[in-house]
Amino acid sequence: PYRVGINQNLFLEASLHSSDPSLELFLDTCVASPTPENFTTKTYPIIKNGCVKDPTYATYSSPRRHILRFKFNAFQFIQSNPEVYLQCELVVCRAYDYSSRCHQGCLQRSKREASS
Repeated sequence: PYRVGINQNLFLEASLHSSDPSLELFLDTCVASPTPENFTTKTYPIIKNGCVKDPTYATYSSPRRHILRFKFNAFQFIQSNPEVYLQCELVVCRAYDYSSRCHQGCLQRSKREASS
């Protein structure tokens, strides 16, 4: 557990333990939940499909491609216990593969047209 006050910045770092310098990390999805068992309902998206959903989210430069650094403001779910659990999905790509998921960035799903 890591304790932080409400509205304080929460800094996170993810790293890939590999000797291959041509690999890089991409944060695809990161959601918060009031419970550690359920990340499908009552969740709060921070990043979804590479798209920023939380306005307090920011990335930080890193000395290496296989280290990912980011932050967001700590919050609490309404009428819940004071704990918040995070679940993040990261993608590992070849650093210079510009067709990889890491280089696609935010994937907006297009809305379907409603038929009559």
